[in-house]
Amino acid sequence: VVGHPKYQESKRIAIFLSMPDEIQTEEIIDDIFKQGKECFIPRYKPRSNHMDMLKLSSAEDISSLTLTSWNILQPSDDDSAREEALAGGGLDLIFMPGLGFDKKGNRLGRGKGYYDTYLERCMKHPSGKPYTIALAFREQICESVPVAENDMQVDEILYEDC
Repeated sequence: VVGHPKYQESKRIAIFLSMPDEIQTEEIIDDIFKQGKECFIPRYKPRSNHMDMLKLSSAEDISSLTLTSWNILQPSDDDSAREEALAGGGLDLIFMPGLGFDKKGNRLGRGKGYYDTYLERCMKHPSGKPYTIALAFREQICESVPVAENDMQVDEILYEDC
């Protein structure tokens, strides 16, 4: 991942804080800060499909986050001091989680459409849609995954031996 050309050229990167059943992202987050890049993480709004990408100040900043009912660390709802990526310079790259992927770039998420809705908002930002890379285990690559008309394809899927 850290040797990927899109990662190398990106300055503003959004990445998920991994759950136990997802590709672990801690080392990537550490490298984002080591390289002097800006790191943004999701904050999901419950009972909606709205998500913001909020800036982390450091890898250690993760320890200050709150645990949601979904067992995901994220900035608290009353945390208004953090920059939201689309309120600033947008994003160059988004690393995306998922449950399943096909080789056409279709992604099966957890069903709420957070990333699809966020990418639609990105397309309205002056910096445009960021490049999207899904991080997957080989076992998550399927012949096809179900898609709806508002589902956005990922630009690239990285998995072992791909």
